[in-house]
Amino acid sequence: MWRMIAAFLLLASSASAAPPLRVSIDGHALVRADGSPFFWLGDTAWLLFTRLDRAQAELYLRERARQGFTVIQAVALGDLEAPDMPNAYGQTSLLGRDPRRPNEAFFAHVDWVVQRANTLGLTLAMLPCWGDTWNPYPGERQAIFDVEGARSLGLFLGRRYRDADLVWVLGGDHRIDSPAQLAILRAMAEGLREGDGAAHLITFHPPGESGSSTWLHDAPWLDFNMRQNGHGAEYAPYAKTRDDWARTPPKPVLDAEPLYEDHPLSFEQKTRGHSLASDVRRALYWDLFGGAFGHTYGHHSVWQFWSPGTEPANDPLLPWTEALAQPGASQMRHARSLLAAYPGARVPDDDILVPDRVATAVPGAGRARFVAMRAQTRRWAMVYAPVGRGFRVRLEAVMATRVRASWFDPRTGKLRAIATYPARGERTFIPPSAGEALDWILVLDDVDRTTR
Repeated sequence: MWRMIAAFLLLASSASAAPPLRVSIDGHALVRADGSPFFWLGDTAWLLFTRLDRAQAELYLRERARQGFTVIQAVALGDLEAPDMPNAYGQTSLLGRDPRRPNEAFFAHVDWVVQRANTLGLTLAMLPCWGDTWNPYPGERQAIFDVEGARSLGLFLGRRYRDADLVWVLGGDHRIDSPAQLAILRAMAEGLREGDGAAHLITFHPPGESGSSTWLHDAPWLDFNMRQNGHGAEYAPYAKTRDDWARTPPKPVLDAEPLYEDHPLSFEQKTRGHSLASDVRRALYWDLFGGAFGHTYGHHSVWQFWSPGTEPANDPLLPWTEALAQPGASQMRHARSLLAAYPGARVPDDDILVPDRVATAVPGAGRARFVAMRAQTRRWAMVYAPVGRGFRVRLEAVMATRVRASWFDPRTGKLRAIATYPARGERTFIPPSAGEALDWILVLDDVDRTTR
């Protein structure tokens, strides 16, 4: 079964065209216009259009497609020194820093990258700009956008990429602090919608440990919520994904910037060090089990495409070409395979877990927080165990006569059978790596379910 799913994912990644994305009927997921499900497995490549030449972009895009990613997140005008930062061919994104004057030579390179990504089966999540261009914080450069400029750039981008496979992402890591800034974002969204004929979804990338819902949940142009749960390793910010999932009216939610691999933990590398693959796996499953319709991975060297001789941001550990092969990136696809084998609407449900006498053990806290979810149909349920600590579950969470219990290994994507049990009462399960800081997923499945 798992080999067949892997073959399907490889075939899907080679497609050259895809129908547009839409919000599902239940308001909790994205689907293609033809009704086929879409799993957002993103990678943050903020400086893709500015730091890489075409040969480097080809290398990057091919590797991420091979690893099973479906979405690439990048900023049209660039991050860091944008719009003053030239691309690999010496062209800046705007002429005279004027959003009404996009540089044709710069966007010819963006065109090429978008086309190559789409040809490889990758959807672009394109940010028109970074947040300091419309809401500069103290010490940042002067804003370049007013309402007219925002609408003008939106119209330009919408028309230019009307037929591309992409999602528009407004914002760029900054808050909305005033009605004037909200008006700028609204104008940019209106320009995009006019330019592309409403062909693409629109969302908003917020600052750390917050979500677009804080300011925009009811905005008519916001199609789904995006979170940045931040670069810490503790559970608390990731619990907010579930809060957004439960909002009304429902909108899909996604964590588009969790803890990156090899990133300074909470930006405090001198005292906390740097993250590991295990840290980014926890973020992945905490979010998915909290109701997210997909997930974004990031590597601290890759988002900035750092290599020796390039100005580093926040102590990257290795060149981006080497960082592409870090273990966390290849392990993300296993979550995609798992959910492909258990399709349908998912419901966060920690009541599947029986709390321990000491609640900080189970369901736990910090890095050791257990979470659970189930199918809306109750034909299956899962528990994410971030550590090898025994835990009890309520087997009646699965509506069946008997349940099949298995362990799913998030490091390898392999499923190993445990046993079958009557679907009633409580039972204790101990992960295969008992007592270790290794994560596992308990899968409880109706033995009569046929769509495995």
